[in-house]
Amino acid sequence: MARTPASRGTRAATLSDVARLAGVSVATASKALNGRNHVHPQTRERVVEAAAQLSFSPNSLARGLLAGRTGTVGLLTSDLVGRFSLPILIGAEDAFGAGQVSVFLCDARGDAIRERHHVQALLSRRVDGLIVVGSSTDPRPPLADAVDVPVVYAYAPSEAPDDLSIVPDNVNAGRMAVEHLIACGRTRIAHISGDRQYSAARDRAAGAQAALDAAGLSLVGEVAYGAWEEGWGRAAAGMLLDRDPEVDAVLCGSDQVARGVLDSLRERGRRVPEDVAVMGFDNWDVLTTGARPQLTSVDMNLEELGRAAARALFEAIDAEHGRGIHTVQCRVVVRGSTASAG
Repeated sequence: MARTPASRGTRAATLSDVARLAGVSVATASKALNGRNHVHPQTRERVVEAAAQLSFSPNSLARGLLAGRTGTVGLLTSDLVGRFSLPILIGAEDAFGAGQVSVFLCDARGDAIRERHHVQALLSRRVDGLIVVGSSTDPRPPLADAVDVPVVYAYAPSEAPDDLSIVPDNVNAGRMAVEHLIACGRTRIAHISGDRQYSAARDRAAGAQAALDAAGLSLVGEVAYGAWEEGWGRAAAGMLLDRDPEVDAVLCGSDQVARGVLDSLRERGRRVPEDVAVMGFDNWDVLTTGARPQLTSVDMNLEELGRAAARALFEAIDAEHGRGIHTVQCRVVVRGSTASAG
């Protein structure tokens, strides 16, 4: 009587055994068991049945996926203590899974020489791939051509079009923000943002303008670019109220700016949200929930971005490396600062 691969001695079944029994490649078996796309339902069912027949356990799956590899990846960041890097890293580590992949974390602190040193150190450890996390959404130079493992760029896209980058959709985030304000009955909307040199500021402004155009509305004045600070928000709001006292909503480029706007409105006796709705960006909990009223903000979905980067790296390690810039959708978190007018 023929024995299945799992019955030969005490050896646990491997992913290769499952693939052989199901009549598919190892890569297809891996995708089928991990719920990835581009696998025909009948093929997936055949692989799952083969795995059940061989008593193929999740731990065996992890070993099979990492067959011939070191089971390690590098996470290289430029701003480990930053507001944006940590959620991305948390999401990536969640996607890698406890006990399945070991993660080496390195902080280049925004220094190109330190970054090159960390890359070489990670490659010397024979990592299977790298995720490079930026400190802003501005494009960054790609790693050196000598890097011979898959690389996924997260948050800050690579300047090289053939690289794979996962970034938040800031243009659509700006559009969503204005659409929310319009849905709250606001028609005289101003925009106070941060530094114009940042692509995030320009992209959000472009999305906001697109939403206004679609609704047949005009922005109150021009986008006020400045610093990502509360002080700028206070000053810009004061100038805005002097110039356009009938404004009924202010979209802010960050939660810090929005907190400053709230201060200025309070000093001028303007009620939020009854007189003026205020909305921020980044959904930084310490600022949004501590504001009075609590601040509506656009969440950049950074942990999901990290998970998407990790999934993309897994696919690249499986020899299916994507190309170009892929976006992750943001979401509006509604709080008391934008309650519907009237």
